Amino acid sequence: MVAPSHRRSLRKRRTLVVTAAAVAAGVGAGVVVMNANAGTTTADLYHQTLAAKDGWASSGTGTTGGTKADAAHTFTVSTRAQLVKALGSATDTTPRIIKVKGTIDANTDDAGKKLTCADYASGTGYSLASYLKAYDPSTYGRSKLPSGTQEKARAAAQTKQAKNIVFKVPANTTIVGVPGTNAGLTGAMLQIQNVDNVIVRNLSFAATEDCFPQWDPTDGDDGNWNSNYDAVTLRGATHVWADHNTFTDAPHLDSANPKYYGREYQIHDGELDVTKSSDLVTISRNVFSNHDKTTLIGSSDSEPAGKLRVTLHHNVYKGIVQRAPLSRVGQIHIYNNYYDVTPLNGYAVQYSINSRAKAQVVAENNYWKVPSSVKVSKLLSGDGTGSIKGSGNLVNGTVTDLVAAYNAASSKDLKTTVNWTPTLTAGLETGAAVKNLPTSLGKTAGAGVLTS
Repeated sequence: MVAPSHRRSLRKRRTLVVTAAAVAAGVGAGVVVMNANAGTTTADLYHQTLAAKDGWASSGTGTTGGTKADAAHTFTVSTRAQLVKALGSATDTTPRIIKVKGTIDANTDDAGKKLTCADYASGTGYSLASYLKAYDPSTYGRSKLPSGTQEKARAAAQTKQAKNIVFKVPANTTIVGVPGTNAGLTGAMLQIQNVDNVIVRNLSFAATEDCFPQWDPTDGDDGNWNSNYDAVTLRGATHVWADHNTFTDAPHLDSANPKYYGREYQIHDGELDVTKSSDLVTISRNVFSNHDKTTLIGSSDSEPAGKLRVTLHHNVYKGIVQRAPLSRVGQIHIYNNYYDVTPLNGYAVQYSINSRAKAQVVAENNYWKVPSSVKVSKLLSGDGTGSIKGSGNLVNGTVTDLVAAYNAASSKDLKTTVNWTPTLTAGLETGAAVKNLPTSLGKTAGAGVLTS
């Protein structure tokens, strides 16, 4: 951010403190330090809070994270062990700020030694070869889930991995990547469960992988391998702001997955999922790339109504197969996102937005880049009960009624009216600005953009 330049004597160098909202609407309220001589502003990322009216997470008490943390609860971490210590107990509500410096590999022990899938399997009795032999559909059948010695061993090995790579985030926490350090987590899952008031910003999440997927012969017509970890998962969480992060499967892309029983051995689950009646969530200016099942809002069609209120704005989706997002039950606002559905690294789009289980979705002023190989009618999806109220959406720069295109080609129409009107719309861009989203978001979304 650039402030008006002022000529000052070097002997009278001053520092001015203002709120971020006062100088840049929609960026997020917090402390901004202005150097009066240099004429520049520097945001204190670690104490920034979500701006007023910036999506559902600004509702009610808003989202402030760990901004009230004292010195004893302000940490800089660069190893897995340090991160675990900084997070402390998931039931401790003391405000805390965690600054992630560099890339932390979750698949390491407390001394920093690299751990492999073989290390997690050691002592459990699990081996993939034995598992494949035990549950081969030609002998085990397809009518029931695996059970017995090898399934128990698989679950034990998975539990060992989970203890190492799942990081439980307590309430009133801010986790921010330190600018200029390539900050992020690899092989990890941040679990934000049954807590309130969490901020996650400026982090790269990569290679969240399940060493021990479970075979489910009853999943679909041909069965499926199901994995267990999201890069970031919200379960019963409230007031969460996920901003300026980058998510990717890399370096192990799905195209490298083998097939067993004729089905892909899928080691990736979600990138950022919002489930178990989570509520009041804002997901802004992230980059989601090279992934299949990206963002699930609502884990079951039977989740109770009144929760799952989520805003997604100014995010970038590239090389995404589906769930951008898949929405159930709640009131979801999707605006000013950029979807590039050109096939990438073997990831080809099935759909971008899915509304089911009576979800009430408002999707407006988004931009889709669509190659000739992809039909516009395939950009949306639903089960016949969900709604999408769409307006101002562009396909290759042209305003397009995506709902009409989908309904013309589908036997399960999306409903076109919703039971609510978005009001928490800070930073909403319309008109010519929407055409510029591919360019503007290329410079402003994802990890590594923010400075301090």
